[in-house]
Amino acid sequence: MIKIINIYIEGHDYNHDLFELVRTFFIKTDIKFIEYKELINKYEYLLVSKLLQNEDKSTSLTIFYYNGKIVEKLEDDIGSINIPFYDKKNLEKLSVKKGVYNVLSKYLNKTLPWGILTGIRPVKVVHKLIDTDIPNKEILEILKNEYKFMNSKAQLILNIALSQRKHIYPIDKEKFSLYINIPFCPSKCSYCSFPSFKIKNNNEIVERYIDCLILELKSSKDIFKYKTLNTIYIGGGTPTSLEISQLKRIIKEIKDIFPGNVKEFTVEAGRPDTIDIEKLRMLKYYGVNRISINPQTFNPKTLKCIGRNHDIESIRESYNLAKSLDFDIINMDIILGLPGEGMLELENTLKEIKDLNPDNLTVHTLSLKKGSKLYNRETTDIDKKTTVEKMLDRTFLYASEEGYLPYYMYRQKQILGNLENIGYTKPSKECIYNISMMEEKETIIGFGLGAVTKIYYPSEDKIKRIPNFKSLHDYIDRISEVIQKKKDINFNLIKDEDNQKPLKRKDI
Repeated sequence: MIKIINIYIEGHDYNHDLFELVRTFFIKTDIKFIEYKELINKYEYLLVSKLLQNEDKSTSLTIFYYNGKIVEKLEDDIGSINIPFYDKKNLEKLSVKKGVYNVLSKYLNKTLPWGILTGIRPVKVVHKLIDTDIPNKEILEILKNEYKFMNSKAQLILNIALSQRKHIYPIDKEKFSLYINIPFCPSKCSYCSFPSFKIKNNNEIVERYIDCLILELKSSKDIFKYKTLNTIYIGGGTPTSLEISQLKRIIKEIKDIFPGNVKEFTVEAGRPDTIDIEKLRMLKYYGVNRISINPQTFNPKTLKCIGRNHDIESIRESYNLAKSLDFDIINMDIILGLPGEGMLELENTLKEIKDLNPDNLTVHTLSLKKGSKLYNRETTDIDKKTTVEKMLDRTFLYASEEGYLPYYMYRQKQILGNLENIGYTKPSKECIYNISMMEEKETIIGFGLGAVTKIYYPSEDKIKRIPNFKSLHDYIDRISEVIQKKKDINFNLIKDEDNQKPLKRKDI
């Protein structure tokens, strides 16, 4: 096992990009950047990345040393890369990353599913390629040759991008969506890194939080009165962990402040032990048409291990209650790579999912972050990249067999195996909010603890982020600052010409 990789760069400053790429090859290896490479023999493993500027061309040079000897070397002409929307700097960065990828891939005899891309939104790249009128076949070649995607991943995100177009275009600058965070849960799952708090014996702080949340919502009424509300998403945490009166109070305020119908209104009812018929009827009455009931797994031993205090039968009962009330869409989440789980456990979960037949199925790959209890546990039962890859392939096959289509995806930096999370849907049942949130082509206004407002400027294809406080006490004690940030939003900066359709191919 390689303990330390030393990196020396020259002619560029893509330290962060190379760090993220290199650590996908070396999961448990320390990565150090050094300032001088003269003492090559000092380092067991040394990766050198140079950007060379000549009069007629620019090249990237990548060399990998082992005990002072060159074991791999590659020089790449940046001018040979053909990506229409990339400027010189982006082409240089891509060439540098591609050189490092190719050298390490050859030395280690290892490929990465998503090649050189380490960001969380790979589908964005495909949308840009489509917008520049490039045919599907050429897009696939670019993804495989320039970004180094595996064939299956290239085809996957092309299919996802094509399916999303009807929900994204034409761009409408008057349109926006709401995200409301309820950061309370019955208990904290061992894999969870989100800021969430046990609701038991905390009613006073819950009430104070709801007061501040409603104040934040009310203060924003005039800011958005001439805009069109597209979707609403109440997440967390577990929103349904609130008492029915508390949740009703929040939803009623939302409907009063933002009257009229919306295309989609989602509430995460993630934990089955927080759902009952009265709560579901209330949600239905106030126009909620999509709910999420998240088993994560259908294996009792795993549920206990990750800190979810409910049984399998309660998942079935909660789902059937929601089904009986005719919600338009019911989503279920599962997580691959949970402690102690392999293919046998996955097959059991998929069998249960098949019996219930939800409209949406969201498949997450376990991501370990410092805020989660699992992060500090021994990794012998979760460092199982090959198994998780097989599990992901199996869920893809299952989804295809059962009539599901992939409609959105994202990745996380600490995700097992450098893999992905995929949302599947039955035909015409896509979650519009998920697409808008991931592809960032629509303004989303965030309310509550840790929520992030994203103002979209189509003419620049850029997002301005306005985050709320992540500390519960800061959010409550400094709510006036949160409100002022909302009032400072100037929608007039989004120009009239931003309501434009992109250049679209005739076949879309």
